[in-house]
Amino acid sequence: MTIDAVVFDIGGVLLDWSPNYLYADLIPDEEQRSHFLTNVATPAWNHKQDEGRTWAEAVAELTSLHPEHAEWIAAYDTGWLKMVKGVFEDAAAVLTEIKALGLPTYALTNFSGEKWEVAKDAFPILTQFDGEIVSGVEQTAKPGEKIYRILIDRFGLDPARTFYTDDMAYNVDAARAVGLDAEVFTGAADLRAQLQARGVAL
Repeated sequence: MTIDAVVFDIGGVLLDWSPNYLYADLIPDEEQRSHFLTNVATPAWNHKQDEGRTWAEAVAELTSLHPEHAEWIAAYDTGWLKMVKGVFEDAAAVLTEIKALGLPTYALTNFSGEKWEVAKDAFPILTQFDGEIVSGVEQTAKPGEKIYRILIDRFGLDPARTFYTDDMAYNVDAARAVGLDAEVFTGAADLRAQLQARGVAL
């Protein structure tokens, strides 16, 4: 094998996550829902929790700016688990097979530290890694270089022999910039083929 370890992104790779899964019920009007998720509870606002801001702070700050949407804003926190439709079972199967071969596996994810614990309780596959780097815990997020360096240093990885999969191309580009062997995740079948090409007997 040309690799010694496999690192997984989580959202979009192992977990099917989207705010729309929650808000389709809370805000049935598609235009109204899109406006809320684009202009109020924005991806940038959510990313601050991935960088370590607490949900209590996040909800309080946004509610002060948009008191008319207080209930919907609070739901982003209290109803967070409903944003996860489930596990991508075919990708989870690849992870299980890798572990059965004795290859170390790690998680490298942009995730609120608080919600990571919620997700691990709900989806046991997330507890199967040999180690995890969670942006909200480290208070630094992808695609910043620092979080990749933390991964490499903490687990003593050889970047050139560490395979990383992520559904966001810019995160893959950042991983490659620090020397990781990284590919964009486009589905479990492609992931399996990418690993087989590196000598992993899946």
